[in-house]
Parts: sequence; structure tokens; C-alpha cells
Amino acid sequence: MLQPERACFVIADISGYTSYLVGTELDHAQDVLADLLEVVIGRFQPVLRLAKLEGDAVFTYAPEADVDGSMVLDILESAYFAFQRRVQSIKRGTTCQCNACVLIPRLNLKFCVHDGSFVRQRIAGQEELAGRDVILVHRLLKNSVAETRGLQGYALLTAATVEAMKIDPAAVGMSPHSETYDHIGEVKGYVHNLEARWRDAQASKREFMKAEDADFTVYATIPAPAPLVWEYLTTPERFNQVSPDIVRHEEHSQGRRGVGSSTHCMHGDGSAHMEEILEWRPFEDFTYLMKDPEMGQIRDTVELTPTDGATHLRYSVRMESPEVREMMADPERASALEDVGKQYAALLEQWFAGISAAIGREMAERREELEATERTRKQLADTAAHYWQSRDDWVQAPAGSPSASTS
Repeated sequence: MLQPERACFVIADISGYTSYLVGTELDHAQDVLADLLEVVIGRFQPVLRLAKLEGDAVFTYAPEADVDGSMVLDILESAYFAFQRRVQSIKRGTTCQCNACVLIPRLNLKFCVHDGSFVRQRIAGQEELAGRDVILVHRLLKNSVAETRGLQGYALLTAATVEAMKIDPAAVGMSPHSETYDHIGEVKGYVHNLEARWRDAQASKREFMKAEDADFTVYATIPAPAPLVWEYLTTPERFNQVSPDIVRHEEHSQGRRGVGSSTHCMHGDGSAHMEEILEWRPFEDFTYLMKDPEMGQIRDTVELTPTDGATHLRYSVRMESPEVREMMADPERASALEDVGKQYAALLEQWFAGISAAIGREMAERREELEATERTRKQLADTAAHYWQSRDDWVQAPAGSPSASTS
């Protein structure tokens, strides 16, 4: 008997692709599609699991117990931002005037998100997800958001999703929306305006701290993609798996983890400190201000850089309080503060080792699934490479494109 499971389903769909396909050269359009889909999957997996490619869409899911609302929003925004940067880089990188190249900026990305149940079944030797909720999330692709709101880049989340993921739609800035479908009825939900989020992200002030501006920096390489490393670094559930002696209590002024959020950390030895997020760029970097009773304000920047299937991690720390900086300039007291820094660095290294071990166990358990996803990404990347390789004499491939990375 098939056992029902619960999951958060996410479909990423390239808006405007049908009209783009009609007006462009087929081989060029397929290359561009493969390029953009590979970018999206790279921001999804392995937190969201690839169910299948569906033409110009990617159908993914995450077991309900494995993901929270803030992480879902991080994934959606990170994928959307990466998509927009990729479209811009292709536009800047090509001098080709064929329709496939000229019309690329018209493409956009939308997401449909629903939380519900499903069963696994095998069809023609392939595992498929089935059930009413799987049908529902696919029906959401046909909606009136573009017509009624003038949006092409957005996420449509059902009410079931925001309830299960404990998302406060008003605090996040989502707008109520509903659709009605035959045999299903009214589906209530919310629209998350990703076009506005993209504009805000581009205009936001950077709080990023470079390594050379820090008092000390710890480096590590974690054998996993950046989204999974980010999840272990930032979500309470994952954090507690590798730091059981620290209790984290989060407060979200805007309904999610991000700029302005604060965390109260209680340590096993009775000590405590507060953390306030200053900058939040999912899967890339975040900066926060730690308020320590003894050391005052401490700025921390964590940067994630993907590298050959792993993630290079940089954790930089700078003492911000004038009193502490004055002490650091005093030769007689500087050595004591250096010892504190060494102890802090040792704790970070221990933490990174714990994260690496926990992620290693998870990756091993999901090996077959992750290998299948990587094969799909490679196939897409190989297809996308054709776009650049066939234009090497008159196109400058953007940084990060398949041909740019091999040149």
C-alpha cells in the first residue's frame, strides 16, 4: 500500500517562454532555456529535491519537516535573483542580433508553491509524485497574477503553504490572491512580488565586511552545495543539530529571517548574547552584529563561495566597540584579547567540523538522489554550452557561463 507523505512543492516556471519560443530560432532558444534552468536548479538543490523537468519548468519538493518558511523564501528569492543576474549577464555578453538573443530580457521567472500530501509511484521505471496536491500545484501555473497585477516575476503561495510553513504573509509583504479551478474549487493564497524584492536588493546598502577589514578570519571548505550549507548555518533546526548546547530564540520583525531579525542565544554555561542581522543575501553571504556582555558589539560576516561541488566558507570577525578597540591598541592588553580571538576561532573551527560531519552524513544518505540531480544539471550545462561555443567568434561569454569557465 502506498504511504502518503507531506511536502512543500515548488514549481519554477520561466514566464514568457512560449512567446519567446515562437519568435526565435529553436536551437538557440533551447540552449538559453537549458542555461536558465540550470541556474535555477543550482539555487534549489539539495534543499529542494528535483522531481522532474517539465519543459520550461522545474518541479521540486522538500519533505515538510525538513524546511521552514524563511528558508523557502530564501530559496525563492535566491533563485530569482540568480535568474535575473544571469539574464543580464547574457544580455551584456552577446552582440548577436538574432531574436533568441535580443528577446532574452523579456523572459522572467515565477514560482508556484503548495504544501500538501503525495504518494510515490513508479511509471515506466521512473519515480513520480502523485496525488491531489501535486495536481493542484501544477494547476496554479495557470493563474491571473500577470493580468490582474502586472507581474511576471512572482511567487504564488497557497494559504496551506503559509500556514504549514508558519509564514506571516502581511509581515513579509505578500498580497492576498485567489484562483478557482474546475474539480478543485477556490484556492486561496498570497502573491510575493519578486520584481520588487529584486529592485530592493539592488538598491540596498551593503554591510558586507571584507577579510582584510576583520580582526581575524576562519576558513573552511564544506563538501556540499551552498544552499545546504546556508541552511545549517542559519536555521534553528539545523543549527541545533550541530550546536546542541546553544538554544536560539529568533525574533522576526518582518516575518522571516533577514535584515532586522534578531536572535537570542543561550549557552549551556549560562551565558547569553544577542545577534542582529545587518545584511542577508541567501546562499551568498550574511552579516550580523553580535552584542556580547563582555566584548561589546562584534561584527561578523559569513561568505559562501561554491567551488567544485563544495562550498568555501569565510567567517570574518571584527570588534566594533570603541573601548575594545582601544584595548586592542594597548600592547599590554592586546595579548589577552588575542587569546580571546584564538578561543573564538577554535570554537568556529569546531562548529564548522560539526557542520561538515552532519552534512556528510546527510549527503551519503541521499547519494543516489543527489547524483541523479547532478546528472540533470550536467546535461543542461552541456546543452547551454552549445549557445556559447557556437558563437565564440562574435560573442563574449559572461563570467560563469560554460564556455567562460573552460576558456
